[in-house]
Amino acid sequence: MSEPILKALIQLFALISDVHAQREISSRGREVVRLFLSKHLNNEQIVRYMTMFDEYLRLYYPDGILKDSIKDRKRTSLTSIRILAICEQINEELQQKQKLYVLVQLMDFIAFSEGTSEKELEFAETVASAFNIDQTEYYDILGFILEPEKVSARIERLLIVENKEDKDRKGVKRILNENMRGRLSFLNVASTNTLLMKYVGTEDLFLNGQNIYPGQTYVFDHGSSIRGAPVNTIFYNDIAEIFTGAAFKVRVSLEARDVSLRFRNSENGIQNLNFREESGKLIGIMGGSGVGKSTLLSLLSGIYKPGSGTVLINGYDLNSTEGREHLKGVIGFVPQDDLLYEELTVFQNLLFNARMCLHNLGEAGIRMEVDKILNDLDLYEIKDLKVGSPVNKIISGGQRKRLNIALELIREPTILFVDEPTSGLSSVDAETVMTMLKEQAYKGRLVITTIHQPGSDIYKMLDRIMILDRGGYMIFYGNPNETVIWFKTRASLANAIEDQCITCGNVDTDQLLRIIESKVVNEYGKPTRLRRVSPSEWAERFREENEKKNPDRSIIREPLPENKYSIPGLARQSVNFFTRNLLSRLADRQYVLISILGAPLLAVLLAFFTRNVSGNAYSLRENENLPAYMFMCVITALFMGLIISAEEIVRDRKILKRESFLNLSWFSYINSKVMMMFLVSAIQTILFVIAGNLILGIRGMTPEYWIILFSTSCLANLIGLNISSAFNSAATIYILIPLIIIPQLLFSGVLVKFDSLHRKENTYGEFVPIIGDLMPARWAYEALATEQFKNNRYEKNFFSYDMEISQNTWYASFLIEALRKDLWICRNYRDSSRYRELVADNLGKLTVYIGKMAEIAGSGPPPRNLKSSLDIGRFDDSVAIRTESLLNNFSDRFKEIRKKNVLKKDSITAALLTKIGESALIELKNNHTNIRLREIVLDEFNTQKIIETGKKIIQKYEPAYMKPVSANGRAHFYAPYKKIGNKQADTFWFNITVLWLVSLTLYLFLYFRLLKRVVNSGTGRKILTKTKVIRNNPE
Repeated sequence: MSEPILKALIQLFALISDVHAQREISSRGREVVRLFLSKHLNNEQIVRYMTMFDEYLRLYYPDGILKDSIKDRKRTSLTSIRILAICEQINEELQQKQKLYVLVQLMDFIAFSEGTSEKELEFAETVASAFNIDQTEYYDILGFILEPEKVSARIERLLIVENKEDKDRKGVKRILNENMRGRLSFLNVASTNTLLMKYVGTEDLFLNGQNIYPGQTYVFDHGSSIRGAPVNTIFYNDIAEIFTGAAFKVRVSLEARDVSLRFRNSENGIQNLNFREESGKLIGIMGGSGVGKSTLLSLLSGIYKPGSGTVLINGYDLNSTEGREHLKGVIGFVPQDDLLYEELTVFQNLLFNARMCLHNLGEAGIRMEVDKILNDLDLYEIKDLKVGSPVNKIISGGQRKRLNIALELIREPTILFVDEPTSGLSSVDAETVMTMLKEQAYKGRLVITTIHQPGSDIYKMLDRIMILDRGGYMIFYGNPNETVIWFKTRASLANAIEDQCITCGNVDTDQLLRIIESKVVNEYGKPTRLRRVSPSEWAERFREENEKKNPDRSIIREPLPENKYSIPGLARQSVNFFTRNLLSRLADRQYVLISILGAPLLAVLLAFFTRNVSGNAYSLRENENLPAYMFMCVITALFMGLIISAEEIVRDRKILKRESFLNLSWFSYINSKVMMMFLVSAIQTILFVIAGNLILGIRGMTPEYWIILFSTSCLANLIGLNISSAFNSAATIYILIPLIIIPQLLFSGVLVKFDSLHRKENTYGEFVPIIGDLMPARWAYEALATEQFKNNRYEKNFFSYDMEISQNTWYASFLIEALRKDLWICRNYRDSSRYRELVADNLGKLTVYIGKMAEIAGSGPPPRNLKSSLDIGRFDDSVAIRTESLLNNFSDRFKEIRKKNVLKKDSITAALLTKIGESALIELKNNHTNIRLREIVLDEFNTQKIIETGKKIIQKYEPAYMKPVSANGRAHFYAPYKKIGNKQADTFWFNITVLWLVSLTLYLFLYFRLLKRVVNSGTGRKILTKTKVIRNNPE
């Protein structure tokens, strides 16, 4: 307590004294002042402030002022003004509970004066009013301190400990203590959850080791105990439970019956846990590191399912389907880590959480609840501040912890689990947080918290303490004050009955762990690694002593308390998730700048260095880097889509764990993520396309480029979300990204042609290989390349004619020539047994391709007797002559079709020359076509235009003009269209459809968490283990 406040309190003590002619004050009154000072100061300071007290008495009560004289009345008025000024100063620094303590000290001071005057009571009432103390509670305190025999305080606020019933005090709560000689009275001040205590009797009783003066009022605080030779020990919790329990309309019980859990390949877990507790308690789970405190919390809250045993809440099994349905909204869980949206404000964090669990209240009601919890937890003044990260702090650690707790308290859970609430906090913040949790217990909640090594003040706040030892053994459960005595007694230590220091009142919690983990000493006086008492022995001792106290009870289902919990529908959940995510992203300036500016900067980089200038002027037609730019566009879209989504779910994993108690929809959550990623991808790709195409001079293709890159980026978003959902570490995810990108480079058919890939001997690529079909980059680049080649403003006028010219050229110049060679072999080697199989294969090819060419040429089916004669048993020279003649007819027909299409193309060219002129036509060609792209899609440098196998003749001539031969959608690379049955689909739209079908499949994988199941399966774990071993041992 600061010196100005202490000085102000000393002034109050002096001002409220009624001293006149004799300027004397009773010795008991002085003792009250001294006792107050002793709780805050050392002996030297006590002497100093007692001297100050005497000086103020002389100042405020000078000689020669008679009682009730004019000067006395003026002094009284001045005293009132001084009291108000001092109270105003105190209001600015002390909390309400501390102010109540000051008022009690003042009233106790008055009680020990030589008679109580009206003036003193008026002064006391002035102080109470200035401290904003409820008037009813003020009169309760007044009656309790000044008139204890009249029972002036409200009877429902009183509790008496005595050895017999008192019929004159009906309705007063009572504890019978047979050995009590005298009476202990307690008053509950509900507004601050304060217990006042007064003793009347002749026995020597001790409050926390200090003598209790009969008739004096004491604050019976957390962790306090009253001891004395003739009486059973009275603990704070024993008294507090009677008051708090009576106020609960519906009680909630949590019971663990024979709960055990063992982790695979480990001795860690929880061993045969049994305990039961009810509402209104603050329970601490204490123990060394690694004993299973957090594991136990996860078991009791339903995060983990026990290997055996049951966890019951009001008789409902927490881990059964029926139980979970009934227990919705009952449990709240605050993890050890601060699970907040760091880019959002304190208010926004609470608001979006409230929207998810208080839907039925409406927006206005939700905002009222948020404001209420902000005020209750003293967060209102910082509500508009961003939360910030633990590194770049904006709000303090204690405020972060309170905000985490507020996220759960806003929906009013009946049972609240808090994991390590004081971890990383200063002693002041830790005490503030624990005080807040204690207040929740006062309101009827059952609060269970893990705490590693609490300080004395925090330890005393606990109503019950559970101590876990290594291996998950519960070795003690009970009143915190009894814990020290229990262990000291069983360890045969001196002064075993002392639970706290009799001088300072502190509990040495470190001593508990030292006793539990004490080691056997060797012959040299040094501790060994062997413990004196093993965890199982401690657990057995406690169980033996408490078996009779905890008889088996049948399971009785009791009504559960009502709460405000209600979640919105799926659509509203998606909107809430999306809005929260969007605001979080917009508040992160670095994310916004990199996401928005990164794409166009990459486009500028790519386009600038691939803008190849030939001669004095740039021309798209002469830019030999255009295909490379197009391919890098696809890879960049994949990369950007992966990068922005790969960490989305893993980053929220702990928040999702907390929100799992709200039973929110995974479907709505992933929809919000997908919408967010698609929105970012849409912005990134349009900016990328505009910037890149503007620099390279790609005209008239912006929508097509954007559709392809956007589709590719969306597919990459879903790949990223899947791996983000399946893996637990961001580091693992970023290691996987190259494993996704590099195959796109290798198997897309761009850097390494499909025909050049390693393959089985004597296999030839009539279609894109399966591994190529699995690559999104293949579909995206093919769509981009074919669209740029055939649908640019120049080529789209001629493409259909060019395709017919190319195809008929191949028929006339390559296919028929290959068939003529096959026919020659058949004619000359038909009688050779050595080439009999080759002849048979060639006759089969002739039969197939003659039928196909007849259909293509439109000349009708070939003569039946000719097709039947193309058999190794019937083939002769006459058949060969007739076949040769038919092939010549086909050749002439194809040449005629080619000539017609050449003439049509020439007429289109002439029409364009007439319409726009020669120079404009040349400019159109230079601005929209590209020589290098044409060379690639037509494979102009490939000398192998045809591949002949045993039963097939495969076209390799000008792939971009080549008609696909399969009717199931498969085709060669750069096919102008795909065939599905009898239908034709333009390659651009077909490939985009494939990309979105793959995206839909990935969405279903994400929804059903299939990749996560594979990773978590036995095979997946083995692969990951091997990967970690390789990564950790690269040699």
